[in-house]
Amino acid sequence: MRTVLNVIWLLLCGIWLAIGYVLAGVVCCLLIVTIPFGLASFRIADFALWPFGRQLVRREDAGAPSTIGNVIWIIFAGWWLALAHLTTAVALAVTIIGIPLAWASLKLIPVSLVPLGRIIVPTDDAQATRYPVVR
Repeated sequence: MRTVLNVIWLLLCGIWLAIGYVLAGVVCCLLIVTIPFGLASFRIADFALWPFGRQLVRREDAGAPSTIGNVIWIIFAGWWLALAHLTTAVALAVTIIGIPLAWASLKLIPVSLVPLGRIIVPTDDAQATRYPVVR
């Protein structure tokens, strides 16, 4: 079922979201100082392509730099992105068939608000909170 939902999501919403996040990531990486935000945008783009069967968890080793970066991110980009995902979710939920897609859009709100110090893991992993950190 996840595969079917991911394919429908990809065709209707995911590809456009991923392209937007990748473009934002490229711009952030070009500006040198904002490279961490660019990498976070690439991570969000990956999650936006295939949201079903995956979840966002906090990294064990995330510290003060991630928190400071997330505060800056929320001020300049996070709340706009969260509002856009919420609006999209409401528009998708109006139709009965769009309810699972609305759920996926709502799943993207936490990662769009605080992307630094987070990793995306499969939901099948019974110990997702203890998922090994990839460096």
